[in-house]
Amino acid sequence: MRVPVHEATTAQLGAAYPFVANPPLADRGVVVGQDLHGGPFLHDPFALYRSGVLTNPNMIVLGQIGRGKSSLVKTYCYRHAALGRRVVVLDPKGEYGPLAEALGTRPIRLAPGGPLRLNPLEAPAGRRAGGDRGTGEETGRRRLALLAGLSAAALGRALHPVEHAALEVALAEALPAGGRAPTLRRVVAELLAPGEGAWRVGLDGGVLAEGAREVALGLRRLVEGELRGMFDDATTSGLSLAGDVVVLDLSAVYHSSALGALLTCAVGALEASWREGGGRPTVLVVDEAWAVLDDLAVARFLQSSWKLARAHGVANVAVVHRVSDLASAGSAGSVAAKVAEGLLSDSETLVCYGQAPAEAALAGEALGLTAREAALLTRLRRGVALWRVAGRSYLVEHRLAPGEEALVDTDDRLRVG
Repeated sequence: MRVPVHEATTAQLGAAYPFVANPPLADRGVVVGQDLHGGPFLHDPFALYRSGVLTNPNMIVLGQIGRGKSSLVKTYCYRHAALGRRVVVLDPKGEYGPLAEALGTRPIRLAPGGPLRLNPLEAPAGRRAGGDRGTGEETGRRRLALLAGLSAAALGRALHPVEHAALEVALAEALPAGGRAPTLRRVVAELLAPGEGAWRVGLDGGVLAEGAREVALGLRRLVEGELRGMFDDATTSGLSLAGDVVVLDLSAVYHSSALGALLTCAVGALEASWREGGGRPTVLVVDEAWAVLDDLAVARFLQSSWKLARAHGVANVAVVHRVSDLASAGSAGSVAAKVAEGLLSDSETLVCYGQAPAEAALAGEALGLTAREAALLTRLRRGVALWRVAGRSYLVEHRLAPGEEALVDTDDRLRVG
């Protein structure tokens, strides 16, 4: 029996055989593993952006627990560091310690009552893009914005106008002599007992103190309450979020109300480091991103970081289990929900490991997959992911290099005893 010859254009064949038809993505950059329909698979968001393949360097990694997404992200960071890129990780479960140690540093672990302090009001005094030190007015504006975000995180709500005014007065009164940064402890004292500076906003001290009572007591938890010992004094000598490798261990407060406050403080320091870095290529990983999107200040930071990725030279990487984690962030129409939606639309690299059948259809719709690709998500074995890069699809098996096993092992505690 003879089969008739079928003729088609390359565009038609590309639709019929998407994985086979796509050319190699890149010939240099970070080696991820094996393209199962070709040779080695490399991915470099900075180079791909410069060449015009990508319009933004952001990435989202999805996958069920145990499918290999954590291994990918850790080795991806490790290999970027080998190329001279800066690596910053927000680590909510304390699993990136081996990566930090392999790169010659230690995680920064802030905990209530711990030995490390981070003064959030020191962070915003960074350098401008031109390299000169920002003016006092610019620094004051950044400090006030960060203090407002920290207050909102502590209260779990947006601030009222009188509360914003009280923060402005307290920050001005808390400034020490000599150009040093104010401390949160001093700001709280000024909020609880405003001085003569209340006249600046047309109120007497008693009225201003009453209007700012909730903010003062919310921030007081970070200074005198059960959350003291993280932000209540000057930054510990030698502690910096501007290093080549920064792993911020959030595990001590991951399930507490202090998570939003800690991330808000870290956000200020990170934003200052973007300015100090002058656009140096940086990989910023937000692991368990779904857990932090409900915090208003953190959600706004993520939104800003994704939108300004090109200007800051930052490749953002958000790690979640499934698309529904993003879809369920916040209530419908909330800032968190809009941010989660924006993260997908502002990420041109999407990496999807195995998904449950109930999630495959939702993932296919959200990621722009064909019906065949969406169905494939339920059959992917461990370590294999569907990569969508600028509309192209690749089936990639992640490979570990010799010596990288220690970086990715998260099961040590299950083997104890």
